[in-house]
Amino acid sequence: MARRPRVSSPLSEKDAVEIVRRYDTGEVQHVIAAAFRVNQGRVSEILQGKRFPRARGIARGMRL
Repeated sequence: MARRPRVSSPLSEKDAVEIVRRYDTGEVQHVIAAAFRVNQGRVSEILQGKRFPRARGIARGMRL
């Protein structure tokens, strides 16, 4: 029986903003990833601004 590949849950910009907020309050990446059912690399990409580059500014209340 062939196994289906694992697929991360799709994330929205709203999710990305919440990820940044949680990280800024001290939550670790692997816990955030588990909560959103994605891999830790996806969380890292958001925190680095590679995905959803506006999320950090929105999370920190900056005008965009």
